[in-house]
Amino acid sequence: MQCPIARSLERVGEWWSILILRDAAQGLTRFDQFQESLGIAPNILTRRLKALVESGLLERRRYNDRPPRDEYVLTQAGRDFRPVLWALLAWGNKNFAPEGASIVVVDSKTGEQADPVLVDRKSGRLLVPPAFRSAAGSAADARTRRRYTPLAEQDAIVRESASVPSSRKAP
Repeated sequence: MQCPIARSLERVGEWWSILILRDAAQGLTRFDQFQESLGIAPNILTRRLKALVESGLLERRRYNDRPPRDEYVLTQAGRDFRPVLWALLAWGNKNFAPEGASIVVVDSKTGEQADPVLVDRKSGRLLVPPAFRSAAGSAADARTRRRYTPLAEQDAIVRESASVPSSRKAP
């Protein structure tokens, strides 16, 4: 699929994967650390770690030869996932934590609680509608372009199509 959301979910959409990335972002690197933190079955953890390595989000590094032991370290793509984790954390605290926040993002220097939001790097403005919207990019196929054509344009196309006499419409 061309959709970057679909492509991303293909790599991290399984919830164990997101929790492994969460723990890796907190500094865990070893199989036994992940297993203890998550309470995950070894066979599932093995599969998820392998998939995250294959997806380029984790790198497998040997830290002991006898016996052979590996650790799992975030790649740049894995580190780039941290803001997604913080956005999910903030969204979950806002919408699914009636008892209050159990985990928050804080300023490392001051300890002040942060409020994660998405901001346009170029303008510094909050990424909120209607000021911002999703649009088809340069690599979009026709189907994707149709899906991301602004609604006003879609309405104009529909109106234009409806005004063309039926004898002139394409079969």
